[in-house]
Amino acid sequence: MNRTRRLRKTEGIRRLVQENKLTIDDLIYPLFIEEGENIEKEIVSMPGIKRFSLDRIHKELDEVVALNLPAVLLFGIPAEKDDEGTETWNDNGIMQQAIRYIKKNYPSLYVITDVCFCEYTSHGHCGIIHENDVDNDATLVNLAKQVISHAKAGVDMVAPSGMMDGTIAAIREALDNTGFANLPIMGYSVKYASAFYGPFRDAADSAPTFGDRRTYQMDPANRDEGLREATFDDEEGADILMVKPALSYLDIIRDLKDKYDRPIACYNVSGEYAMVKAAAEKGWIDGERVMMESLLSMKRAGADIIITYFAKEVAKVLLKR
Repeated sequence: MNRTRRLRKTEGIRRLVQENKLTIDDLIYPLFIEEGENIEKEIVSMPGIKRFSLDRIHKELDEVVALNLPAVLLFGIPAEKDDEGTETWNDNGIMQQAIRYIKKNYPSLYVITDVCFCEYTSHGHCGIIHENDVDNDATLVNLAKQVISHAKAGVDMVAPSGMMDGTIAAIREALDNTGFANLPIMGYSVKYASAFYGPFRDAADSAPTFGDRRTYQMDPANRDEGLREATFDDEEGADILMVKPALSYLDIIRDLKDKYDRPIACYNVSGEYAMVKAAAEKGWIDGERVMMESLLSMKRAGADIIITYFAKEVAKVLLKR
C-alpha cells in the first residue's frame, strides 16, 4: 500500500519534504507617506498600518531594517491635488523627498515607487480626464515626466500601476533616453478592477469622485485577457510582471509563471489584509496561521515576490522559526 502519511509523521520529515517555503527575501512592504509634519495616522480599515510624514517615519523604517526586509513600495499623499496630478513630477514633491530621505538614511533598503496619479488628482482617476474617461496617450506623456523625476531622486525601481495601454514602452523609452537605462520596471501587468481595493482608498485618499476604473482595469471574469496584458508588458520591456490582487487570482499568477521567463510578483491587497485582521479580531480564525497560509499559497501558485501589508508580521514569525 502507498502510505503518503509516512512523509508527514514528524516535524523533521515535514520540513525536509516541504515543496514551497516563504522567506523574508520574498517580501515588499508598502509605505504611505503623507506630505506635512507630525503625522502618524492609523488607517482604520487596515489595522496596524499608518500614514506617516517624513519627520515621523524613522521608527517604522528602523523596524523594517531590523527585520531585514529587503524592499519598500512607496505611496505618496500630497498636500495639494489638481486635475493632472502635476505634483507627481515635482522634483521636490513628497515622493521625491521620501526617496532621497530613505536612500540617504537607510541605504540597505531597496526603494520602489508606485507610479500613478490617483493619489494626486482632484478627481481620483489614474490620468488626464477627457470626456469623462482617462485619456490614455496624454497620460503616458505625464507618466514619463513622473518616472524621470523619481529616477533623478534616486529610486531603485519604478512600478507603474495605472493600466494605461503602452505604459511600459513609454516609461522604458523615457528612462533610456535620459540616462536611466539600468533602472528596472515592475509592471502592474495584470491588474483587476477589484472590490478588494476598498481599504486602500482610505489609506491613499484615492477614491474616484465619479465613475469607476473599469475602462482601464481588468474585468475579474477574464483570464485570457490577463495573458495578453502580461505579453504586452513583457514585450515592451518590463523586468518584473505583477498580478493584483493575489488571493482571488492565484490561477493568473500560475499562468504567468508558466509562460514568462521573468520574475513574477503579486500584490496581497488591502481588502485581503483587512478581512484577515477583522476575522482574527473577532476570534473567528487564527490570524497568524491564516496570514502565513495565504502568503504561502501565493508562493505555491508561482509568485517570486509578494507585496504585502503583512510583511513585518511575517518577518517576525519567520525569525522565530
